[in-house]
Amino acid sequence: MNIKEKFKLTGLPVVAASLCCLSPLLIVVFGLGTVSFASSLADTLYGDYKWYFRIVGLLLLAGALVMYLRRQKGICTLDEAKKRRNEIFNLVIVTFAIGVTGYFFFLYVVVHYLGVWLGLWS
Repeated sequence: MNIKEKFKLTGLPVVAASLCCLSPLLIVVFGLGTVSFASSLADTLYGDYKWYFRIVGLLLLAGALVMYLRRQKGICTLDEAKKRRNEIFNLVIVTFAIGVTGYFFFLYVVVHYLGVWLGLWS
């Protein structure tokens, strides 16, 4: 599995986990609400519901891994999984590390500076 496939595998879970702060930005960018509404929504979503978004992102990552292992690697039974457990373990660790790093980069760098540029927070 090359690095492009790993980023492809972790892309959707990272965005889903970051929706607590990304959705208010999208509201402002598409003109669906005011900056003050988006700012209060961001405070509410990030303050009260951030762990729900993170859990959804983690579940999506687990689902993406299962689909990848079944479709690309052909691991469909427990016997095959037992035989290739080191490969599966390494893939899970690397994918989780890329997902967590991508989440922190996307949320705390990209979304933060986009929000500062739009005037949502400072």
